[in-house]
Amino acid sequence: MERQELAQKQTADVKILQKVNAASREAFGVKYPGQVEHCLRLIMERLQAGLDKRDGIDVARPETWRMSTVEILDLTHAAQLLNEIRRGF
Repeated sequence: MERQELAQKQTADVKILQKVNAASREAFGVKYPGQVEHCLRLIMERLQAGLDKRDGIDVARPETWRMSTVEILDLTHAAQLLNEIRRGF
């Protein structure tokens, strides 16, 4: 009798977990596009701040830039990838 009760309890637990997982997947699917857009916005703000030409920045002299060329490249690449993901929605 104990085995049967344990099996029923385990079955009930699995059903609960399946419902919770389904709800989590659904919530993720709803929130994910907004999260991608938010990340893209943050990257673009960081890129814009790094490319600001005020306060003694001389475009012709990279040593005065706020960001290195590698940082600029990395941010633009991340922005491009996030934009491609965003377009897929």
